[in-house]
Amino acid sequence: MNFEAIIGLEIHVEMKTKTKMFSSAPIRFKAEPNTNITYLDLAYPGSLPRLNKQGVINAIRVSHALHMSIDDTLYFDRKNYFYADLPKGYQITQQDRPIGKNGYLEIEINGQKRKIGIERLHMEEDTAMQHHYSDYTLLDYNRAGIPLVEIVSLPEIRTGEEARKYVEKIKEIVTYLDVSDGKMENGSLRCDVNISIRPFGSDKLGTKVEIKNLNSTANIETAIDYEILRQSSLLIKGQEIAQETRRFDEAKKETVLMRVKTDAVDYKYFSEGNIPPVHLSKEFINHAIETSNELYDQKLERFLKDYKLNEVDAKILLSSKELADYYDEAAKNSKIYQPLANFIISEVLGYLNKNNIAISEFNVKPSNISTLVDLLNNKEINSKQGKDIFQKMIETNKDPLALKNEMGATLITDKDKIRNDVLEIISQNPTLPDDYKNGKTRALGFVMGLLMKKNKGKVEPNLANQIIKEELLK
Repeated sequence: MNFEAIIGLEIHVEMKTKTKMFSSAPIRFKAEPNTNITYLDLAYPGSLPRLNKQGVINAIRVSHALHMSIDDTLYFDRKNYFYADLPKGYQITQQDRPIGKNGYLEIEINGQKRKIGIERLHMEEDTAMQHHYSDYTLLDYNRAGIPLVEIVSLPEIRTGEEARKYVEKIKEIVTYLDVSDGKMENGSLRCDVNISIRPFGSDKLGTKVEIKNLNSTANIETAIDYEILRQSSLLIKGQEIAQETRRFDEAKKETVLMRVKTDAVDYKYFSEGNIPPVHLSKEFINHAIETSNELYDQKLERFLKDYKLNEVDAKILLSSKELADYYDEAAKNSKIYQPLANFIISEVLGYLNKNNIAISEFNVKPSNISTLVDLLNNKEINSKQGKDIFQKMIETNKDPLALKNEMGATLITDKDKIRNDVLEIISQNPTLPDDYKNGKTRALGFVMGLLMKKNKGKVEPNLANQIIKEELLK
């Protein structure tokens, strides 16, 4: 019997704001535990929430990017449950009126576009972070109250690959909008999977299993593929699938039981009385959308159209928002867009990968890269000199023009000088012209090698190549 998987994803994205969603506490990643907190974060009596404007703007931008209808009135609710990481005993969220609903996202599978429906996007606050030890747990309230958006897909995903690409696209959107860093390894983007299987052709949904603690897109795909096989095997054996929560064991590459679910949790939602409904004007919503950063697809189209880059190189530059921004900045000072892309991909990206550092840690200004590429393109220096100057730029952060002068990096372009040197070499090796004419092309390379040796590699190679050919053919 063949089965199909019915998969829905719930993605939590931490918003990039200076302060928390309902308090004035700052947000600083890797700060000392319990230093980014206010009375509200610790649920002191009498403390009142205050809505974060930037958090709302970020939610509008993501909703728009996901083709959602945007509610012009904000309503907040209390999600009640008692757990150590929730100091107030409830979470402020949007249950009945999410800010965004009825959207979709397009992914590409085997060259074909696939549209995944999105039910809702709502704003809420994050919980505290728990650090579990052998016989005790410590709580860090720095994370409590950080703005979140939760994006809930419709159960229209069918495979692990589709789920991975869906999450990658969400990550791409939030990072290019600059509303989140989207780092799953830091918990900035977290994903829960709901999955059931049923026989092909059946309209009846199977028993739903939830998978938690997935910390990478690769693990999402692997966990779903494993779970599909696990559930299929149980049904084939005539066994029932239990409604349960599982986690992914990265070492074993399989899902393992966390807890069995018997009934759905009743969170007893009710309206948040301390935050009255907030009306968003059309101007406010439109301004949030109009001032959004470029999305990946928009940037790709611009790189292909305005910079005339080939698609492979454009996608390499767009592999991270920071790298794409670096190229954009460099392109402001250059008109030779493809050579600039080539240099950034081969030399800059090569250096970053070799040293395992991010472009944000790279100290060479984009404008200096543009200048260096111009020197190479104008044949004022050769490729070896360019590499030497690039290395010095990394070490000193100096301007390439200054380094060119300091290092004496110049190219000989005097035709008479080059021709005289070539003639001297040929006169010392009189059989070279006949060898070249008889098809022994290595004669050209032989002359070029001696010419470069004589001039310490400073001869402009294309010009030298042309002159050597002329003299060998005479």
